[in-house]
Amino acid sequence: MTESYLSEELWLAVAPVLPGKAGDPGRSGRDNRLFLEAVFWILRTRSGWRNLPPQFGKWYTAYTRYHRWERKGVWPRVIVALSQHGARDFQYDEFGLRLASRDAAGLREASRSGVVAHESAARGAAVFPLNEATATAIGTG
Repeated sequence: MTESYLSEELWLAVAPVLPGKAGDPGRSGRDNRLFLEAVFWILRTRSGWRNLPPQFGKWYTAYTRYHRWERKGVWPRVIVALSQHGARDFQYDEFGLRLASRDAAGLREASRSGVVAHESAARGAAVFPLNEATATAIGTG
């Protein structure tokens, strides 16, 4: 089994903002926590969807679900819920869900303490895309 990202505290923080809960319209999510772990694994390892380990389920199912959540606006809510509990490893912008660089996380902390972050960092220049060579974010190919 691969190392998990979501502690129990982070899971409890993010679970309420996820679709597929009892009472939500449509089909319920089979295992939202496992799916989040799969997406975070993709981001942390900078791997392609086809390299998703089988313990996370079928890669195409995760890929499709990622895009469904993107269309529904779920990812910004996930990032906000995580960051409110101190987890600032990921960010979401117009290019998709990304792994934030350590510098970007530090700049965000500095801006909260009254120091203004550099303009290019605020526009997302201080992030590591999944594939630095092609500068693609998760889910774009």
